[in-house]
Amino acid sequence: MKRFTPIERFAHRSISILMFILLATAAALYIPDISVLVGNRGIVKTLHSVSGFLLPIPLLVAVFFPVFRINIRELNRFHPHDFAWLKRQDGDCIEPELEHPDSVYGKFNAGQKLNAAFSLGSVLIMFATGMIMFFSSLFTDDIRTGATFVHDWLTLVIVVALTGHIYMAMKDAQARMGMRSGEVTRNWAVEHHPQWVKVNTRSGASEPEIHPVDKDQGENHEKS
Repeated sequence: MKRFTPIERFAHRSISILMFILLATAAALYIPDISVLVGNRGIVKTLHSVSGFLLPIPLLVAVFFPVFRINIRELNRFHPHDFAWLKRQDGDCIEPELEHPDSVYGKFNAGQKLNAAFSLGSVLIMFATGMIMFFSSLFTDDIRTGATFVHDWLTLVIVVALTGHIYMAMKDAQARMGMRSGEVTRNWAVEHHPQWVKVNTRSGASEPEIHPVDKDQGENHEKS
């Protein structure tokens, strides 16, 4: 089953690479033992700053694609089966509360939605505080101190969250395959996202009815 399009995988992969560079360079800048091993602090600082400037770019590019905007809409919604997931209850049999749910209904579970909200908020806060630290001469000492404090401590929280995210991904080969190739098996989808399968499958069919990208392209073609 088609789960992720190229633009979704591009955004995820690009942000992952930039985040890894940012965390690695941050460690080289702030941990003395690593700083000694790396040596050239100036290059490390420049690489950290450039990666920080680039961090929002994948999101800004992806938002021009309809499928990405549809996913954002679903990530901002909590359905009855999401609350059941948070309570560790069985939500597989819960029917969609919407009369005509769209094709991404149930595509993400509650944990993924919370992680997406945290990730986006972290990117925005880290970008804003990073800009204050980079253009430090434009701000007062109090603002610079506050920005540095938030930037440093949020980095530690991100490391913890990212470690958990990687741990969960390493436990699920199908989820990793979905992010690499865009495809997952139907059995995996039924087990982890049953509402998504129900909404996107015709009675007796084995594949999704239509993918959001195909649907948007079809509607645009009809209009033209």
